[in-house]
Amino acid sequence: AMDTTERALQESLGKNITGLSVRDNVCTITFPEHTLVITDERQLCCENRYMVCDDNLAAFLGAELLDVTLENAPSHKTDYEVHEVQFLHVKTTKGSFTISNHNEHNGYYGEFHVVMRCSREVK
Repeated sequence: AMDTTERALQESLGKNITGLSVRDNVCTITFPEHTLVITDERQLCCENRYMVCDDNLAAFLGAELLDVTLENAPSHKTDYEVHEVQFLHVKTTKGSFTISNHNEHNGYYGEFHVVMRCSREVK
């Protein structure tokens, strides 16, 4: 079953983090009850989107999720392309970590569409 972003976040707050990963364009936060999957889903042509996290995610295992917020960073413009960055701040009882969502494009598209969903293993 999949839920909308707001509901998925509400269902995940206060839950114990048992797994964390950031790969390509997906952040996965695993809890005993479900997995919160966070992606930037606005892929359009001529864009390069990716997520980067330099924090040690293992340090946050066992923490409770307190909040997830988004913050736009200033974009960098060159003559030929725009490099947009949006920060995804994940706040836990063991501190916060930040994932940066990157989008490099030619200036015609852009923006972000970060979506959160709950995914439950069907037992």
